[in-house]
Amino acid sequence: MTAFRPTAGTGGDHYIAPQQRSGAKSVVYFTRDLSAQGLAKVFARVKAPLSGKVAVKLHTGEQHGPNIIPRPWVRSLLEAQLPGAVIVETNTFYEGDRYTTAQHRKTLEVNGWNFCPVDILDEEGTLEFPVRGGKWFKGVHMGRNLANYDSLFVLTHFKGHTCAGFGGSNKNIGIGCADGRIGKKQIHQDDHPGQWDIVKEEFMERMTESAKAVADHFAGHITYVNVLRNMSVSCDCEGLAAEPVVTPNIGILASTDILAIDQASVDLVYALKPQDRHALVERIESRHGLRQLTYMKELQMGNDCYSLLDTDHADQEISLQDAVRDVVPFEA
Repeated sequence: MTAFRPTAGTGGDHYIAPQQRSGAKSVVYFTRDLSAQGLAKVFARVKAPLSGKVAVKLHTGEQHGPNIIPRPWVRSLLEAQLPGAVIVETNTFYEGDRYTTAQHRKTLEVNGWNFCPVDILDEEGTLEFPVRGGKWFKGVHMGRNLANYDSLFVLTHFKGHTCAGFGGSNKNIGIGCADGRIGKKQIHQDDHPGQWDIVKEEFMERMTESAKAVADHFAGHITYVNVLRNMSVSCDCEGLAAEPVVTPNIGILASTDILAIDQASVDLVYALKPQDRHALVERIESRHGLRQLTYMKELQMGNDCYSLLDTDHADQEISLQDAVRDVVPFEA
């Protein structure tokens, strides 16, 4: 008897414009100030849910990766607003600079992540987190140590991605908290022969269900920041091999709603001039990455409608066009 296999959704290559969406609105804060000060400003708007032992999930990068969030920004933020917080990561599914814990710790040293503790979550094994309402999983294996924390701050470098089309908060926790041997295999390969056989809408849905497991675990004690800077079409996992950045820098977003912040990040990219957005939009649509957003909505993970509040101007609501009006072409 053939086991039942769910059917993936469609439309991951089709952008749904804001005026075509409906439902409740969440708040997303925005600043054009790409600096330690700008990061601190928007984070302060959404830090209230964090308490107790705080984990900070960010992509610390392959060795010498050029596009990751600047370490001085992160250090300044943690020292000023989250003393005692711990950066958390997991080992990779591919063989590289972060495949084993020993390799990962060497890479952390090379990249300068030595100003606070870094917890490799799967160093001591895995723990299955339940997925409520998913169609692909009942549970996903996460790095065991994730359960040791009371709150999670998801600090994301928003950029393109070879498999996901784009990497926002959803990918940061959906892939980034899954352990390197079991959880990531569940998402990327499952029972297929090839390591990267699962693609397009099915991959987006599996990744999103994994993210939901993490978001549900920390419900009420999780918050999100996306940094729209140095947005290569390549992920930070490609390190020095990443494609050159051609998309303009935009700013920093913050929200307590994972769907709203990733939707706003994508919307800001689409609001750029055609010649400025072309490369990143092509990467997103060719991988059917927009299914991340519609599936988050189906799973009731948040709202795809939002109010964009400009922290540079007393938290006044602004349009997407106003937010990107003064961006300049990227210069390496």
